[in-house]
Amino acid sequence: MNKYVKYFGIALLVIAIDQVVKMLVHFQMDFGTPGQIPIFGDWFKLHYTTNPGMAFGMELGSEYGKMILTSFRLVAMVGIGYYLAHIIEKKNHPVYILCIAMILGGAIGNLVDSIFYGVWLDNAPYNAPTAWFHGQVVDMFYFDIWEGYVPEWIPLWGGSYTALWPIFNVADASIFIGVAIILIFQNRFFPDKKEEHSPEEVETLK
Repeated sequence: MNKYVKYFGIALLVIAIDQVVKMLVHFQMDFGTPGQIPIFGDWFKLHYTTNPGMAFGMELGSEYGKMILTSFRLVAMVGIGYYLAHIIEKKNHPVYILCIAMILGGAIGNLVDSIFYGVWLDNAPYNAPTAWFHGQVVDMFYFDIWEGYVPEWIPLWGGSYTALWPIFNVADASIFIGVAIILIFQNRFFPDKKEEHSPEEVETLK
């Protein structure tokens, strides 16, 4: 039982830290540029903003698109939770299990925003059919690498004023770190299972 508590506890810790930071930002900071707090010069700031949809502010083009997205995320979280329990039982590489726990915690952290913040923080879009399942995700960490006008000849972003780096939160960071570690160390987490032969079989194969 302790093996489950350890890794699911990590996921709960990520959720708790994420929600505490979001509450502090919401209740202690002004929204947008007026409330922006420089941390390291102009390139790293705390900047309170909200994300109504998916990553980078993308949305599903439907009145109930956000509800569909949030419901899908809810189902996905159940699947990730089941997978985490499975790899704990199978005794996969502990760092890999840690990464999945971080991804689960981060995903649930943002899911809490989507399900409840429309009611708790009253931040659902004005045209949302219901406040439930239409909450906007609170973001705050802003790496201002570059900000300015993008020339019109550049695909997708051309002709607009934009920032090079998105604003994110603790949950996003936890997901990113978990995925990055899995990608970097995937050969260690998933080693090729080469067929082993006895010395006699090796000699015969020659």
